[in-house]
Parts: sequence; structure tokens; C-alpha cells
Amino acid sequence: MSPADRVPLPAALAGALGERFGGRFTTNPQILLQHGRSESHHAARLPDGVVLAHSTEEVVAVVRLCAEHQVPIVPFGAGTSLEGNTTPLRGGISLDLSEMNRIVAVHAEDFDCTVEAGVRRQQLNEHLRDQGLFFPIDPGADATIGGMASTRASGTNAVRYGTMKDAVLSLRVVTPDGRDIRTARRARKSAAGYDLTRLFVGAEGTLGVITEVTLRLHPIPEAISAAVCGFATLRGAVDTVVQTIQYGVPIARVEILDDVQMRAVNRWSKLDYPELTTLFFEFHGSERYVQEQVETVAAIAAENGGGDFQWATTPEQRSRLWKARHEAYYAAVALRPGAVGWPTDVCVPISRLAECISATKADLETASIPATIVGHVGDGNFHVIFVLDPDKPEERVEAERLNAALVARALAMDGTCTGEHGIGVGKMDCLEQELGEALELMRTLKRAFDPADLMNPGKIVRL
Repeated sequence: MSPADRVPLPAALAGALGERFGGRFTTNPQILLQHGRSESHHAARLPDGVVLAHSTEEVVAVVRLCAEHQVPIVPFGAGTSLEGNTTPLRGGISLDLSEMNRIVAVHAEDFDCTVEAGVRRQQLNEHLRDQGLFFPIDPGADATIGGMASTRASGTNAVRYGTMKDAVLSLRVVTPDGRDIRTARRARKSAAGYDLTRLFVGAEGTLGVITEVTLRLHPIPEAISAAVCGFATLRGAVDTVVQTIQYGVPIARVEILDDVQMRAVNRWSKLDYPELTTLFFEFHGSERYVQEQVETVAAIAAENGGGDFQWATTPEQRSRLWKARHEAYYAAVALRPGAVGWPTDVCVPISRLAECISATKADLETASIPATIVGHVGDGNFHVIFVLDPDKPEERVEAERLNAALVARALAMDGTCTGEHGIGVGKMDCLEQELGEALELMRTLKRAFDPADLMNPGKIVRL
């Protein structure tokens, strides 16, 4: 739908929202822009209004009003998604949940907690620290928990602790017709009916609005050790990861940054690591167990052309190391002043990882646009960041070609078109390639849950 096809916000709806929410309903152009643009290359599309919700009951009120007036709703958290997941393609109401940020309950003895959707990842871990617990899912950005559940986020710790699919025990959701439901109880397992929790995790707000999340927690490890190791070849770095996983070493994090990304990171974060393909490691456990892991991985790395491990031994050094990794996207974009980034990702079975990354690197070395490789390779997931001149449309065309080749390669290896960014608007065609006829079942679900197509329309599947 083009901007010219958009229906203006009904005056009756605007009046009702203004009466109910006062200043927390706005059509201020600057606030609309904040809720209509993405962190990456996707074009901005403005909502017609923004509502700042403070409770599930208020979300119910907004959903019912929008359903009555047939106006789209797009849930919004921190706005850190990368595939246009929160872009309001058909306008309507951007439902901002960022101030629904209460930690509802922590059950330390059960290793779980319940939080509102707007709680941020770092906020939660600061709250948990004194109880000896932490929430391990770490996508890099300080995202909201609701947004992480909606996009099935993962990140640097996924190789050991899994993704949001594994971390979410239960959800509180407002359905498109305004019902307030819970998808499960707090029990660690259940055989009771359809798994509605997993249905909403990763649905990107297309089936309902997540307002509360119950999460698994983990004890803070007794010992944490982090290191950096450069490699003579990209293949050597990837083989080190694959062999580490195949040998059963329970490594907490292992990230790859190619030589171009390391150059960008050194410039952005004021570091001085060798500009080689590099692995960032982190090990969790008891002092003795961590030492055993380190010795095993160091030996594997040496056999594959790795250099000496450079250790980050203090919490401050580890924080600086992982901050540099988390800011890799901004570092890559900064390679070209005025550039925009196009981050994409795929995930393949671990046995095909070296082949997939090597072929991708060969493509990038012949491209006319700069691009970096960075990723959570412990679970077969890696990213390419294209760095584009926004005034050169031919660069976007080339990035589209390279991205299509990357996705086709991953699918040919029985991988997926996205390991963690989600589908949003950017990878809808890729999803069709990946799932084929199964996509029609997704459309059936979407129509059953949201027959008027008001919940984040135009995302994941086309109706």
C-alpha cells in the first residue's frame, strides 16, 4: 500500500484516544518519525498516531478502539529491530509499550521471573544481580523483553543458553479482538493443549500484542573468562568454532569478526587488535571447569592457525570487549561517512558453516561496496553488514543481489534466511523460498487470529 492509499485516522478514534490517554496520545510529527523509521536501510513510514500505554488494561482499550474503527496497530518497544519489523506500513497507531517497564515478580527459587513487555534487558539484569541470577539472552542492543520475544531474538549467548524460544515460559497477550489471555502457567513443561506461547514468540506482533513475559533465569557463573584470538585464515577461525562445538565444549559465547569488521571495530572502539579474522570467546563455570574449557579451545585454535589468546580478565575489560562487539554494526557503518547500513543474517547447520562463510567472503571480496562479516557462529548464525552510499541506487541493487545469493546459499544447505533478525518486511520473499506451501498455513493462522489484518499488517506473510 502506498502512502496515497492510506486512510486518515478517523476523527472519532482520535477523539476517543485523546480523551482516554490525554498527552500519551500524540500526532506530533517528531514522535511519529521516531516510531516510523528503522535502524537499517528500510524507508521510514509514519504512523498516524502514537499511544504510550502503561498497563495491559490500556492495551486492551487501544486494541478494542482500533478494532472498532478498523485502524491498524503496530506494537513498538525500543525500535532496535533490523528488518522493518515495527515500520507502520499502513499507518494507524504505533502502540508504544516502553513505559510498561515493571518487573512484576522474581521467583528466585524457581529460576524465573515475570516482567512487563517494556522492561529492558540491561534493566532486568541489574535488578537480578543481587539475587545471583541473570537473564542470558543478549542480542546486543538494549532491547525490550517484549520486542525480543516478538522477534524470537537470540544473540551472543545463544550457543550455550539458547534463544528467546527457549527462554520464554509464558506470555500475557492482548488478541486482535481485545481479549487479555495468558498462554501458559509457570511450570517448566506442559503437555496441555496447543503451544500458544511458541506461536506468539516470533510472530512480530502480527497475531497480538505481548504485554507480559515470564522468563527462565540462570545462576550467575562462579567464574567468567573472556579472550580474543586472531587467525591467519577465515577457514581456520570457523573450523575452530565447529570443532569446539563438535567436541562438546560448553562455551558460553564465540563470535567471529572478519578482517574488515576488525578494522572497523578498532577505529570505532579505539582498540588495537590485529586486523585479522578474529574470534571473541567467553567461558562460564567453576574456576576449574573454565580452565579446562580454555585449555581445550586454545589447543584447537592453535591447530587451526590461531595466535595467542589475549585475555580480558577484569569485569571492566570484558565489558569493553563485548561493548565493542555489540557496536559492530555502528562501527561498520562508520567506515563510510554518511553511509547507511544494511544488516542481514542467515543460519546454517554447524557442519556447513565454514563452507557458507567462505563462499560469502569470496562474494564480498569481489563486490564494489564495502561489507563486513560478524556473527554468533557457535550456533551457525552469522551476519553481513553492507555499507551503502544512500545517493547511489546501484549500490542497493548490488546489495540485493549479494543478499539473495547469501540466502539461496543458506537454504541450499538446509539453513534459514534469518537466524535472529526476523522477517518483518525485508525477508518476506525469502520466507516463501524457505517454507513453500507451509506459508499458506501461516496465512490461515493469521486470518483466524486477525481476520481484518489490523495487527502489524504487511509483515511476515502477505494476505
